[in-house]
This record gives sequence, C-alpha cells and structure tokens, in this order.
Amino acid sequence: MKVWHIGKQEGIKSLTQSEDTPPIAGFGEVVIAMKAFAMNHRDLLIVNNRYGGPKPENRIPISDGTGEIISVGQNVKNFKVGDKVCPTHFVNWTDGDFYPNYFQNDLGNTSDGLLAERVVLPEKCLVKAANSLSDIENATLPVAGATVWACLETLGQIKAGDTVLMLGTGGVSVFALQLAKINGARVVITSSSNNKLSQMSKLGADFTVNYKENPDWEKLVLKETGGVDIVVETGGIGTLEQSIACCNPNGRIGFIGALAGRDKYPNLGGLLFKNLILKGITSGSRNMLNEFIKACEANTFKPIIDKVFKFEDTPDAYRYLASGSHVGKVVIEL
Repeated sequence: MKVWHIGKQEGIKSLTQSEDTPPIAGFGEVVIAMKAFAMNHRDLLIVNNRYGGPKPENRIPISDGTGEIISVGQNVKNFKVGDKVCPTHFVNWTDGDFYPNYFQNDLGNTSDGLLAERVVLPEKCLVKAANSLSDIENATLPVAGATVWACLETLGQIKAGDTVLMLGTGGVSVFALQLAKINGARVVITSSSNNKLSQMSKLGADFTVNYKENPDWEKLVLKETGGVDIVVETGGIGTLEQSIACCNPNGRIGFIGALAGRDKYPNLGGLLFKNLILKGITSGSRNMLNEFIKACEANTFKPIIDKVFKFEDTPDAYRYLASGSHVGKVVIEL
C-alpha cells in the first residue's frame, strides 16, 4: 500500500512516499481504507521538528481523516465492515477531562497518523462519520471540530445572544464561526486580509477587523460590541492581552494556538479585574467530536474546503498550508 512518512523532519522536503505492508486488525481493532485527509497547523510544525521533539523517520503524518472499515478484529463491538468513520487523534481520550498522558498515543505525532491507503486503529478512538457530509467534508472534522466544541460548548457554555471573537480564518476559526451562528451568537473575526474578511462576512460574521490596518484592533472590537463573552484564542501569547481587553466581565477564553508568536509578555491583570476564565484547549475527546458531528447533521453544517490535493501531491498541500493563503480547510484526497 502507498504511504507517506515524515522523513528527517527538515521541512516539507523531507516527506517521502513509499510502499508498506497493509495492516491487519488485532484485538479490538479495525482496518480502515482511507478516503481523505485534512491538514492542521501542527502538521507543518511536525515536519519541521518543532512539535514535541524529533520523531522516527518512518512516522506516518496527519491526524485528521475519514475512511471505510474493511475488516474488524476480535471483540470489536460498535463498528462493522462498511461503516464510514473518523478517528480522534488522542486515541485514549474517550471522554472526561484531559490528561497529559494522552499525548503518548497521538496520531501523527507520538504514533503513526493516517496518511496511508490503509490504517489500523482501535475502535475506542472512532466515531461514525456524518451521513450528511462527503468524505472530503468528514475528513476535516476531528481536530477542528473537537477543539471548537471544547471551546464554545464545554468551556464557553455558549448561548444565543453571546458575542464570540475568533482570531484568523483557519480551520478552527471558521468552524467556530459556523458553530457560534448555529447557537445564535454574534461573531467578530480578525484577519490581515480584507478578502478573507469579506468571505467571513458572507459566512455570517457580524463584525470583521483587519488587524494589520488596525494594530489596536481590540479598541474597535470594544467600540462595536461593548465586549465579547467568548474568545477562540488561536493567536496565543502574541494576541492574548488584546483578547483580554475585548472581554466582558466573566468572559471565557479558550487558549488554543500560538499563531501570533511566543515572544511577548502580556499583561494578564484583566483576568483578575474582569474575573475571566482562561483555559488551555488541547483539542477534545471522542465524545466531544461525536457531539459536534451530531450538531453538524442536525443543522446542515458544511465545512469550508479551501483546496483539495491528490494523495501523490501531498508536499504541495503542505506548501499551500504553509503559505497561509487558505480560508477553512486544506484536504488531501485518495
């Protein structure tokens, strides 16, 4: 079977394609014929050896994808041949609180990911794909979907009338915009591209800000909204102080990424004065993904797909993601 490996992790040039022996399902496992894969920012960090240290050169990358079960091992109880499924990237995090030891079995990072024609996985990390979505659309759901659910629903306790701030227009931010609108919330979103902001307005964003044209963008957000209730903080330390400034008292900030850099020392006094909650969001559990997929089916949710690449053109997909040109998700299709 065809498979990609991360190689020496010296950048995208290290990616290598090879032929491997097809896997066999063991006890409690299934073999999945993969159909499509979706990319996340951490996939770029991994091939550049900037995510959790060096990996074996034969590590299979990418944690997001969907496929069809083609064989089942002994004691598999909840799935059968022919089921379309999506795995969660933390194999052992089925429900409840997060624990750091879940990183010990993290698809595409500490264990082999999905970028192959066939993969074998334990059934405990699988959820049934959304019947209302295509393979390409289902492939985008696991990381972004579980992360957004953890931020808006579990932490944010989102309700109609809330105002939600998203930073940037990547996969997590776009999913968050869509889920917030389903919940009847107002949405504010930032970007350095007026073209991307125009696309966000068409998706339902109520207010947009170009942060390059307006370095003190938090002042515009406050003026327009009077304050936000939930922040999907994908910028990280580089934008955290401004996000805090945007918040209403008792606001909730889901600290998800570090796209704005890590070399800033923000003033966190607003956390105290406004009685805010700041919580790290390390994706979500299998149950969170399952709840997100149920919401997708109940509300005709459609992921925003920016561009689809062929399996053999995987390095081009990485380069396109690295360019930052995308809005929504970048997908690789078998």
